[in-house]
Amino acid sequence: MNLSVTVLNIVAPVFCLAGIGYIWVKLGFDYPVQFITRLAMTIAVPCLIFTALMQSKADLASLKTLSIASIASHLAIVLIFAVLLRLGQLDRQTYLAPLTFGNTGNLGLPLALFAFGQAGLEMAVVILAISAVLSFTVGIWLVAGQGAFGKMLREPMIGATLLGALFLWQGWQTPQVVTRTMDLIGQMAIPLMLMTLGVAIARLSAARLKLATALSLIKLLICVIVAWGIGHWFQLDQVAFGVLVLQTATPVAVTSYLLAEKYQADSEAVAGLVMVSTLMSVIALPVLLAFLL
Repeated sequence: MNLSVTVLNIVAPVFCLAGIGYIWVKLGFDYPVQFITRLAMTIAVPCLIFTALMQSKADLASLKTLSIASIASHLAIVLIFAVLLRLGQLDRQTYLAPLTFGNTGNLGLPLALFAFGQAGLEMAVVILAISAVLSFTVGIWLVAGQGAFGKMLREPMIGATLLGALFLWQGWQTPQVVTRTMDLIGQMAIPLMLMTLGVAIARLSAARLKLATALSLIKLLICVIVAWGIGHWFQLDQVAFGVLVLQTATPVAVTSYLLAEKYQADSEAVAGLVMVSTLMSVIALPVLLAFLL
């Protein structure tokens, strides 16, 4: 019973905030997704990433090991799905990137924070940064057939990651007034992202739900198995292991839908994946947390 209450206390705030965004739109209220997404991704999330890394108490060697484990997990997952999609004769341009990259920001960060505390958040930020770098390079190449390295370098989130890593490595700290200001700005990130997730889900229309359900379930199983195996292979400690598995198991990100829409992939199919995998995570992630805690 105590474990059930603990898991409920972790996941309930996450899905309640997403639910607020969902209900807000269903009630007919305006929600400027483009503006709020730009605010979050340009200012709030970079501040969160930078301050989390700068103030991190984690051992640098542990973060390095976690980073390598995360990259290995992404690589293994993309190779497995490349083979499965080929065998299933499904379009790689449409499905490979969404099945590879999870919602490590909107869902991963708050879940890691509530489940594993500040140390978990710091590690989740590292995995988010790695996922973002891969999404803006490999992910766009998979969808559009072209690289986006120049765009990656202009992303504030990537710059914040590199700068935060430099401050962590050198042991530098910004002046207290700057740190407190960035802390306050960074605190906006998680609520904004969660409510925007709910809004985006409310506005999507799903297509081919049967296929989306099957692929979402396969994604969940493969991601958990891969992360679990790699986490043990690298002998990660309990918190790092839990964060790696949790982040890797997150559902398809809404950004996958936006990329599919932008680069003329089958955006309706990706919308179905986003909706189904997110709904599936309402049950799956609490169960997973029960094993990780």
